[in-house]
Order: sequence, then C-alpha cells, then structure tokens
Amino acid sequence: MPTASTDLAGVMAGAWNAGEPERVIALAGQATPSQESDEGVLLLLGLAQQATARLTQAAATFRRLAQQRPDVSAYWNNLAVVSRQAGDLAGAEQALRTALALAPDDAEVHYNLGLLYTQQQRWVDARQALLDAVELSPAFIEARLQAAYACHVCGDNTQQEAMLHGAGDWPAQPAEQALLLSAMLSAQAQPDAALHVLAQAQLPAGPEAAAMRLRIAAQRVLLHERNNRVDAARDELRQLPLDALDALPAQAQQARADGWRAHAALAMRAGAPADAAALYQRALGADVDTESRASAAFGLAAARDRQGLYAEAWQALQQAHALQLDIARHVVPELLAADSQPLQLGGDATNQYAPLDWPSLSSPDSRHGPVFVVGFPRSGTTLLEQMLDAHPDFQSMDERAYIHELIEGMELAGQRYPADLATLSQQDADQLRSLYWRRVAGVLPELDERRLVDKNPLNMLCLPMIMRLFPHARIILCLRHPCDVLLSCSMQPFRSPAFMVLCSSLPRLAQGYVHAFEQWSRDVEAFAPQVLEWRYESVVGRFDEQVARLGQFLETADASPMARFAEHARHKRFISTPSYAQVTEGIHRKAVGRWQNYREQFEPVLPVLQPWIDRLGYTV
Repeated sequence: MPTASTDLAGVMAGAWNAGEPERVIALAGQATPSQESDEGVLLLLGLAQQATARLTQAAATFRRLAQQRPDVSAYWNNLAVVSRQAGDLAGAEQALRTALALAPDDAEVHYNLGLLYTQQQRWVDARQALLDAVELSPAFIEARLQAAYACHVCGDNTQQEAMLHGAGDWPAQPAEQALLLSAMLSAQAQPDAALHVLAQAQLPAGPEAAAMRLRIAAQRVLLHERNNRVDAARDELRQLPLDALDALPAQAQQARADGWRAHAALAMRAGAPADAAALYQRALGADVDTESRASAAFGLAAARDRQGLYAEAWQALQQAHALQLDIARHVVPELLAADSQPLQLGGDATNQYAPLDWPSLSSPDSRHGPVFVVGFPRSGTTLLEQMLDAHPDFQSMDERAYIHELIEGMELAGQRYPADLATLSQQDADQLRSLYWRRVAGVLPELDERRLVDKNPLNMLCLPMIMRLFPHARIILCLRHPCDVLLSCSMQPFRSPAFMVLCSSLPRLAQGYVHAFEQWSRDVEAFAPQVLEWRYESVVGRFDEQVARLGQFLETADASPMARFAEHARHKRFISTPSYAQVTEGIHRKAVGRWQNYREQFEPVLPVLQPWIDRLGYTV
C-alpha cells in the first residue's frame, strides 16, 4: 500500500485513466486516516463512485470535499451533478447556487443548472440558464443542443434556430440526443441534416441498442412523411415491422410507441383510418412522455374524424388538449388563468392615436416590399402561400415571426408599441427595414428580384408596424367560416405554448378569434391598407376566377403558374405548417362546412362568434 497521499492519489489516477473505476474505489479503501482527506483521493473516489452508479456514496464524498474546500467551485458543481442524478434536486440547486457565486462565468455550472431546471420542467429558467452557458462558451455543443430544446418547448423559434446554427456539422451524438436534434432540425426546415444526424447516432451498449435502432427507424419514417416523401417513408417502414415492436421488452415503451405512431402516420396516408386509429390508441396508452402521448391523441382524433366517428374524435381531442395544457403549465402558467389572453394583441388599440398625423417617411413601393399573407390560423394561408410560391416572380419563406420580433425589439428598447411608431425618424425606419431584410436573407439568400411572400397568419395583429415600414405593401387577408377555422385549430398540435392554451377549449378559442378580428378591424379603419380578402370557400368553388383576381391585385401579368401549386408543393422538401400534406392534394371541398359534424360542441360558442359570422358574410 502507498505510504504517501500523493502516491495513493497517483496510483488511483492511473487506474482512473485506464478506465478501471472499481479499482479506484478499492484503492481508496486502502487509504490511511491521513490519506482519506487528501483532495486528490476524494476527487477520484467521488468520480469513480459516480461512474459506477454509487450516487449516494458519490454525493457524500463530494459533499465532504466541498466542505473541506468551500472555495472551489468545481467541487460544488460535482456535488450538484451527482445530487441531481440521485434525485436530490433541492440539494443539487443549493450546490449549484454556491458554485455559481464562486464562478459566475463558468459555462459548465450554468449548463448543469439548466439541466436541473429541465429535469424539474422549469422550462423558462432552463432556457435562460442554458442560453447563458452558450453565451459564455459558444462552442459548447451539449449546451447548444439542450438550449435549443428548451427554446423549442418555450416556443422561442428564433433562439432555437440560432442555437442550431451549423448543427448539421456537429460530431456524432448519442442516440437519445440525436433523436432530439433531428426532430428540431426537421422543424427548422433542414430534413437532410436531420437524417444525417440520425445516420451518425451513437447507439447505447447492450440490449438497449435494439430498441434504439427501432426508435431511429421510426423517426426516419416520420421525417420522410413530414416532408411529403411518402415512398421513402414506406421503404423505411420495412425496417420497423410490427412484430419486432411487439417483441420488445416491457421497459421499451418509448420505442414501441414511436413505432406505432410511424405505422399510424403511413396508414393515414394510405387511406386506412381504422388501422391508424388502432395504432394511435395503443401509443396513447403507453407509458411515455407527455409530448408523444399528445401527438398520439391528435392522430387518433384525425383518424376518428376520417372514419366519421365524430363523438370519439372529439373525445380524443379533449385528451390531446389536456396533455398539451400539462406541457404549457410548466412554460406559461400565467396564461392558464380564466381571464388570460393567450393571443398577444400587440399593445394599445390604434384608435387611441391618429396615424394620419404621423410624419411622412420614404418607403419602398409595393413591388419592392413583401406581400403579406395574414389571417387567423387555419384560414387557408398555407394554400395561398404555396400558390404564390409556385409563381416564378414570388418566393415564400415559410412561417417566420420577423415582424413580431421587430415589435418585441422596440418594447425591449423601452419604446411603446404602437404609439411610438409615430416618433420614428427616417433613420429608425430604415434600420428596422434593414434588420427585417437581413433576417429574410438568412433564409432566402437567393431572393434576388423575386417578391417576398411573408406568410404569418398572426401578422394580422401587427398592421401598425407593417404600415410604418411598408405602407404600400399588398396585404391578403385569408378568410374562412369562423367555425371551420376554430375546428381546424382545435385539431392541430401547435408547438407554441400560448397556442396550446388558446386552443385548449372552444370558448377560449372563440374569444381569441373575436379579439383578433376586433383589433384587425380597428387597424384597417385607422390605416386603410391595400387589402385583398381571400375567401377559402370562393377559392375552392371558383378557383380560376379567384386566381385571376389574385394576379390582378398583385399586378402580375400571367397568374397561371399559381394554379399549379399542388405539383409545386409536392416537390418542396419542407412546408412548415400542419397543412403540409393537404396542399399537395389540390383543390377540394372536403374542408368546407366540416364544423357541422361537431355542431353540438359549437352551440355554446355560436353567440360569441355570431357577430363576426354575420359580418364576414357567413351563416350557421
């Protein structure tokens, strides 16, 4: 046995470096009383105990080390990590707070705090801690990945995109992280990068590898289906036979559920909703994460609706929204109050000031500004976007919140929106437009002379900002029967926590619809923009006539390419909205009057909607 502390620590270090944690622990057991308190001995012992899952013992070792050297941040950080792994979350947070006070610029400490908050589902706190870690260490890939996921849960698409910049070139990730990363890259319109990440995924050792292979195969199926590559999805599904899922051990619930959802998605594409419903029902009953169960519940509702089993479809929707509310509760708890307004309406009402008194500013003409496609979500905005994108003179960028972000930037700078738009100088307006176009260039670097299509439904709530920066812009308001809009919103698994709350019940959703159109009406009266009302029912009923009308509004000599939108959509790699499959099918009337199948559920909200049903020219 070594006679000096340094000798013992040196031998232990050799064993640790050789990958022999059990020997490290055995050597520590030979320590003399004086050697037991040696820092090197305690550190190596704690690491070895952690590596061999002796978490309670590791926590005790690191606690002793931290108490012995309370000025060393790393020891408190080590204590926090093993405490979190052992389930002592309060102890972990206390240790991390101490570590942070000692080393406020240590990215590793911020990262571990973010992981703790993630485990506690304190998503807003997790997002900030992980973003802080990345700011301190931009090349910290694990922090970037976890920060992106926290932003994903919080509905912060801009920061999520920033965290994932260059992620397609990251080193191979462990399989669990690879699944997470590929899903986020797909949502960011990077399907090839998403598939590349899965191809490089590092499988776990032992029997868990088989289940993980099936999870990766299921993810590939869903990625291909999501990008309208149905043949590729079917080919991939052959790697995922149902009997292989059934043969998985009981603890492989997530793999089984992922596989069932993949089979169900392809069954829906094949026109077999009964088969899809049975698979979604099985996935919904699995003991898996809330997001997976919510996805299965929405899938079940769509399958039951396709079968004509409307009561059962509505029941599945209630389950789906209850699960999504559980997610939103951890992100936006303030919005769960009965009188909350999940739909942000963009500052004070514009009728509190006179926009006609604004000083005149130079601005681009209609041909050098965006075409804004707005309307309440699920009103046909994606259909119109794909029609415009099919024309060689236009290009869309899918759904981006760049106008909303300009408003948020004003408010963060201490300016009131929309009132302080009146005081913007020419330089201020030019800078805001320049920022907008820089963001556009980040996703459409080859826009050139084509006219930008900025399709974001809720830009209808941002008319003051649009009119200050692009007062000559052409704006197209998509309209559809309010009840069909609300039903379609109810049936979609929106990712935004605020929209999860908004769509959680028909009464809340109806109020949000009315508030949105009330603001739109006030803004239109104040600003008198150039607006074309684009009515979904007229488009599906008199398509050629409406295409010609659209071309005339946009001053386009030949609008005929817009009529070939379905073929164009089938060749696009990614369409960001829930209508990604429907827009490849062409024009049909199946979605007109669909709400009548759920009239019983709509009866209580008809009095709320009736004024706008009448005003928009619809009937019940």
